[in-house]
Parts: sequence; C-alpha cells; structure tokens
Amino acid sequence: MGLSAEALRSGIDHVAAIEPGIARALDLVGYPEPRIRPTGYMTLLRTIVGQQVSVAAASSMWNKLEAELGENFTPTCLLKRDFDTLRACGLSRQKQGYARSLCELVEGGALDFDSLPKDDEEAIAQLTQIKGIGRWSAEIYLLFAEGRPDIWPAGDLAVQAGIGKILGHEERPSEKATRALADPWSPHRGAIAILTWHSYNNPAL
Repeated sequence: MGLSAEALRSGIDHVAAIEPGIARALDLVGYPEPRIRPTGYMTLLRTIVGQQVSVAAASSMWNKLEAELGENFTPTCLLKRDFDTLRACGLSRQKQGYARSLCELVEGGALDFDSLPKDDEEAIAQLTQIKGIGRWSAEIYLLFAEGRPDIWPAGDLAVQAGIGKILGHEERPSEKATRALADPWSPHRGAIAILTWHSYNNPAL
C-alpha cells in the first residue's frame, strides 16, 4: 500500500517547516494525490511489460497476457508458456527474459514480496536481482506499492528537474546533487518525491 493522503501531507508538512522552497511550492501547487500500486510480483511484471513502449502498447500486451494466462496469473503459469506463445502476446525476446527472471526468482523462493528486507537499500538490492529491473524501478515499487516513506529516486530526471525548479536552481541538478539536497529531509523524502512529480511542469510554479 502506497503512502496515504494523510502520510503524504504529514511528510510534506514536516519538510515545508524547514525548507522554504518546499513551503512555497506547496502554497502554489497544493498537496499531491497518493500514488498507489498493488504489492506483489505483478506490479513489477507490469513494469517490465511497459518498458520502452507506449502506454497503449503496454496495455494491449497486458490484456493479451491475461487472456492467455487468466487474471491474477501465477509466476508458474507464465513459466509454462513457450517463446512463441508469449511472443504472440507481444513480448519480445528481451521482455520474456526479464519476465522469466522475475517469475523464476519468485517461484524458487529467492524473492518474497511479502517479506522484503526492512532496510531500503537491502530491499533495492533484492529487487534488482531481477533482470531488467534497475534501481529506479525498485525505488518506484517500494514507494508506490509498499509506501516506504524515505525513498528518494534521485536518478529520476523529473525529480531532478522538479526539485531544481522548486529550490530555484538555474540548471537541473545531477543525481549526486539531487541525492545530497534531500539528505536533510529524511525520513520524509518519499512524500517530497511525490510532491516534486506533482510540481514538475505545473504552470503554477
């Protein structure tokens, strides 16, 4: 379960009290809506399906997968299908490799979404065992699905540009600089990330 509206507001208010740029952005754009995704392997599988394709193409592939495998299909169901069957659903060789990596880790017990490590970095390390899942995808899962309050996806270009805009920087800060800027906001960085996306390209700011 992602961060609730109450948790978002509380986290943003804590940081706004110590960071004038955040307080100003909040006054101009208001509180963001929660971003919530289901927990479990299915959310990361959808991430894999959606990589480097349009929203419409990803939706089409997912619908074909569900038609072939059934709604709420298990990792075992996918692993039992051959290359051509999954190719007919729109999955390229690369996507199939990533999907099988995820399903094999879950089926083999190497990855248990019900008991990921409480430490964020350890959880990210576990999730990035999956082929095709990098740090950004792991962070987004932990923030949107698990609602971990201190996730700060500093490698996200919109977060970099958005926080630079909020803090009045002339240029987009680097990933390293973006990470350092948010250090004083721990343990509420997840709420600020969501505010940053909410603020990005908002004409009010």
